[in-house]
Amino acid sequence: MIAEYNQKATVQDLCTWAEVPRSSFHYSAHPGPRGMKASTHTRIGDGLVENSMVVEQIRAILQMDYCVYGYAVMTQELKGLEYLINKKKVYRLMKESHLLCGRRIKAQGKRQWVSHRRIKAARPLEYLCLDIKYVWVQGDNRHYYQLSVIDVFSRRILCWIFQRNIRQQDVVALMRSLDLRFGLKGVIIRNDNGSQFIAHSVRETLREMEARQEFTHVATPEENAYIEAFHSIQQRELMDRFTFSSFYDAKQHIGKYMYWYNHVRRHGAIGWITPTQKWEQGLSWLTVRPPSAPASADLSRPDQDYALWAASASYSLDKADEPGYLCLTGYQEKDDLVANHFKKSVQLIRG
Repeated sequence: MIAEYNQKATVQDLCTWAEVPRSSFHYSAHPGPRGMKASTHTRIGDGLVENSMVVEQIRAILQMDYCVYGYAVMTQELKGLEYLINKKKVYRLMKESHLLCGRRIKAQGKRQWVSHRRIKAARPLEYLCLDIKYVWVQGDNRHYYQLSVIDVFSRRILCWIFQRNIRQQDVVALMRSLDLRFGLKGVIIRNDNGSQFIAHSVRETLREMEARQEFTHVATPEENAYIEAFHSIQQRELMDRFTFSSFYDAKQHIGKYMYWYNHVRRHGAIGWITPTQKWEQGLSWLTVRPPSAPASADLSRPDQDYALWAASASYSLDKADEPGYLCLTGYQEKDDLVANHFKKSVQLIRG
């Protein structure tokens, strides 16, 4: 309107009548980024190098094993190489080259969200819940990671892994081991929105197995209450009572505890019986032969050989009559041999 009547009245009057500040009328967008023009070279020692050389140096540093530096640590690394550079410039170069860490992972495709918090399971292997727990090992002064899978009907821990890190390929291997032993067709698997679970490879693997994966809503751990409750029980009964001297010490304790929880400990939510007893009550629906404890096992002493048997012998991969079972390796003397055997069986059976 101001431009239309510009010849009939002054701009000041037109802006007053239209209630538009004159600064807004005269404003024009700035072409390009504001501020000083970004430098194209960086000083190193007594000379100058192009910023592209600095980016290549950053890439070389990030290619080192276990290196996940952010821009602040990268700045100190470059200064140690005699670069005269500040963290703002390092941030700009890393951002332009897509080298910044800590970016949020965005999952592709729609996710099936949880519709009911409480699960009413009528049989074993109808609903499975899984989650990752941090385990502090005092002897190593660091955290390790435990991934557990619980059957909602029986509250039995079907499998678990304890490692220095857990990635999407570990979740895929875990799901394949469960599929080989039980078959996951039609099983509903509930998990949170961790990067290991929303990964495309994990979701595609479960689709191939015809399992249905559902995700809890963000910041809603109560929707995955079954596995969270188990981790709380494990924290109270194991982690808070024992000090682990090393990774392998913690792994042995967890193996013993898993047998205690499944075969000895009574669970109030399933009628004050053990998860294994509840599992056996639903075996009429299953075609899988459940493991049985050896006759020599003394269930009153969880530190005897029956715990070693529970975590290795009954689930070991070198038995001809047992399907591949990857996860209970707490007492395997040859973990590498077991893992290689599992990989070969996966390649043979599932291509």
